[in-house]
Amino acid sequence: TSHEVFFYIHLPLLMAILLHSLSLHPPILRPQNPYRSKILSSSEPSATPKNTTLRRDVVLRTASLCFVSFIFQNPLPESLADPSKSSKPGRLGIANTKSWFQFYGDGFAIRVPPQFEDIMEPEDYSAGLSLYGDKAKPKTFAARFQSPDGSEVLSVVIRPSNSLKITFLEANDISQLGSLKEAARIFVPGAATIYSARTIKVKEEEGFRNYYLYEFGRDEERIALVAAVNRGRVFIAGAAAPESKWKEDELKLRSAAISLTVL
Repeated sequence: TSHEVFFYIHLPLLMAILLHSLSLHPPILRPQNPYRSKILSSSEPSATPKNTTLRRDVVLRTASLCFVSFIFQNPLPESLADPSKSSKPGRLGIANTKSWFQFYGDGFAIRVPPQFEDIMEPEDYSAGLSLYGDKAKPKTFAARFQSPDGSEVLSVVIRPSNSLKITFLEANDISQLGSLKEAARIFVPGAATIYSARTIKVKEEEGFRNYYLYEFGRDEERIALVAAVNRGRVFIAGAAAPESKWKEDELKLRSAAISLTVL
């Protein structure tokens, strides 16, 4: 149907953005954000040769394009892991993040793990100011941070809710995009293995807001992803690390993703 065509046209773009952001080996870039000193630890990573950085950046961009092609040829399967059929989830292990720096973005806030560095480029901050025809260029990322060695990444992406699912009314809660299981088709790649999925309810002045949490693995990488909706926009926070480091830093990365708060 036309709705299905619309869905599969937009889904690859979202997943390519997320997986590029949460790449196993993101390039280590020198932050150029003038406000970086206000929001990050003073710890500095070791310098990386320019040629090495350039080669890694080319590899990442090529991988993203290949993944877009893969999704077009291999749409998401009908059967994803069914969270509703799993046994009652145990207590969720999270760390106390109150001492972490809290980054405020466009309609959201998120806690940043100690020593993680801001890797947003100047063009990322100014994106949207340059006009292309009658439409502003959308920002790829709303926030991006990485560990000093570049192996762990925390990113936030914002997208209009109607670009992910056809809705006639402005979505104000993620449950309007579907159940936890149904929404997994939007946020989790078809080739991934879902290890955990749950709904987190947060009490607000006007009731409760739902956040969906998915933890999944793909290509020797583990990702904790949290998504929420407010005023027609979908906020997606993802924290990723190589499988080999996940056990060591699982608590920290999951806690960073769960700290996402829509404002």
